[in-house]
Amino acid sequence: MADYAELAELAERLFEMSGDDDEQLAEVLDTLDGETRGALLASDLLNAYQVFYYYFRETPDELTMERLQLHAASDLARGVVIDEVDIYEVIFRMEGGDPVLLITDGEKALAQFRGPEAYEKIALYMDECL
Repeated sequence: MADYAELAELAERLFEMSGDDDEQLAEVLDTLDGETRGALLASDLLNAYQVFYYYFRETPDELTMERLQLHAASDLARGVVIDEVDIYEVIFRMEGGDPVLLITDGEKALAQFRGPEAYEKIALYMDECL
């Protein structure tokens, strides 16, 4: 599904079907074929929070949620800062269709976690190491 207009129409139907409920939207996205789902998750039609929720099925704290909601899903190719702890930043990005969370000091990455368990793993890392 490469046509943007069709993708936009599909996104609108998905929002209607899910009633803008994050959990229901994630469940509906699960029913799509991988190519279509991937196109939506990398587009400007969803926000970064919807992608975050789709992969991690977790609701982050309010500030993190607001930061993610202000960015389009397409911004995740570059990465979005979702948290700051002292001098460290937590960045959420997408690499090759996988969700990635990393902690950086601004110059180098201290830790990186990939996949659906990344949010849980980074929280443990931050509790133990920061």
